[in-house]
Amino acid sequence: MKVLITGGAGFIGSNLCEYFLSKDNEVTCLDNFATGHRHNIEHLFSNKNFTLIQGDIRNYEDCFKATLNKDYVLHQAALGSVPRSLKDPITTNDVNVSGFLNMLVASRDNKVKRFIYAASSSTYGDSESLPKVEEIIGKPLSPYAITKYVNELYADIFSKTYGLETIGLRYFNVFGRKQDPNGAYAAVIPKFVMQLMQNESPIINGDGNYSRDFTYIDNVIQMNELAISTQNKEALNTVYNTAFGDRVTLNEMVTLLKEYLSEFDKEIATIKVIHGPNRAGDIPHSLASIEKAKLLLNYNPKFSFNEGLKEAVKWYWENLK
Repeated sequence: MKVLITGGAGFIGSNLCEYFLSKDNEVTCLDNFATGHRHNIEHLFSNKNFTLIQGDIRNYEDCFKATLNKDYVLHQAALGSVPRSLKDPITTNDVNVSGFLNMLVASRDNKVKRFIYAASSSTYGDSESLPKVEEIIGKPLSPYAITKYVNELYADIFSKTYGLETIGLRYFNVFGRKQDPNGAYAAVIPKFVMQLMQNESPIINGDGNYSRDFTYIDNVIQMNELAISTQNKEALNTVYNTAFGDRVTLNEMVTLLKEYLSEFDKEIATIKVIHGPNRAGDIPHSLASIEKAKLLLNYNPKFSFNEGLKEAVKWYWENLK
């Protein structure tokens, strides 16, 4: 297969590049390195089946060039982070909405077989129902959440109007190897891992009882592969929760992090946790129903939160300590 992965130098994108190359596909990575890193993909440069296009999804010509002669698009490129979107909604919208539309139009124009895109659990907004079921959403709580919902609306219109096959994957708090622990908008798990490895106290927003359906990267790779390979017509032109289907509180997550890291450094077990104020735009509780993905895509996540966290901690210790 000829696969284009946008945002292919980022955390999820680079893992997808590695995986699809390992299955003997031709993989093209499109990235502008705004949040992705060259070091995530440098080891792939010697692979004859790998191509890097340095470009920006806000530029239609870059999107057209990247989608030319491609079978499938895995669209991961986006400006993530709720706090970033609250600080700079204009850039978030430019990348996540205008860039997304460019990719849809280019995929249509170049007759791509299927367009699979990273959607987000933030789309559930202020809906309090648990577990989260794909067809029941609330009002978005941040500019980021609005952009990800607009993506779903555009994908739906392109399926109905132009016949472009689309599948949206609503990612739930993905974590794992290669996730960047640095920067103002680092995700909570890599950020806490780095702080603990440096014997610093992690700061939890709120009392720590907010809960998340943390999802290990290998489950996300599995969902992307199923979205590419499915022949089930009923499975197309819709969205799926991409998660494990269980939740842990932030307090429980930190306790496990300390336990797993203290196997490498016993001092980490004694580090105290600091609690700060709640963060604007945060959803209190997140838990996915994965029944739709099981039914239509035969999804069967291989890694529980505990198993994934152990793998992630080991990777960070070996690569970043």
